Amino acid sequence: MPRRRRSPGWSRLRLRLGGWLLLGSLLLAGPGSIRADRDFALILQIAEKRYGPLGPAQGRIEAWSQMLHGELDAPVREQLNAVNRFFNQQLSFQNDTRIWHQADYWASPVEALIKGAADCEDYALAKYFSLRHLGIPSEKLRITYVKALDRNQAHMVLTFYSSPTADPLVLDNLIGEIRPASQRQDLLPVYAFNAEGLYLPGASGGKPSRDPKSLSRGQDVLKKMQAEGFAMGGG
Repeated sequence: MPRRRRSPGWSRLRLRLGGWLLLGSLLLAGPGSIRADRDFALILQIAEKRYGPLGPAQGRIEAWSQMLHGELDAPVREQLNAVNRFFNQQLSFQNDTRIWHQADYWASPVEALIKGAADCEDYALAKYFSLRHLGIPSEKLRITYVKALDRNQAHMVLTFYSSPTADPLVLDNLIGEIRPASQRQDLLPVYAFNAEGLYLPGASGGKPSRDPKSLSRGQDVLKKMQAEGFAMGGG
């Protein structure tokens, strides 16, 4: 049986720490302490006060709560499929300029569900926090910047590693099916991050580059989630 060819660069992403530890500590906490339906009732109340009448968005937020509740004890692969499918179906893929009239805006999951639309980073963040809520450890999840080669543009996906050296699974809004990275030759990984730190290409992958704007935007998302009623305790 021939050995599967791995996507270029996925295995060469190496952990770096540094200034990402602050964001990492918040990502590690995440909204994993949301344990009851009443928390989503509070989130809906706060959303109405912050954003006005929710209309169809209320149904999307309630559906999110129901999906998470239904997947709490499910096998990991089923959780991945459910979360990936939910956001890909609930949100329309649009750029930030059209949604927010800004060149680059990182939305919280609630903001994305209220709009019913998201850019690529909003999908990745919403899936990350949902899977953290379901109990998947942060070290298995990476928010990954890639180049979408077919589109010749920057893109963001969520990747799941069953082990540190595994061929990761790619949760993407461009392709609904979750596929191993070895089957995503259309994506070239650039860097990734999670609670443990920032993953950069190894020595053979060229000089590492950092994007301090991503740290700031990630912190902004977490602050918004706290204001929206998410309990950001450890767990």
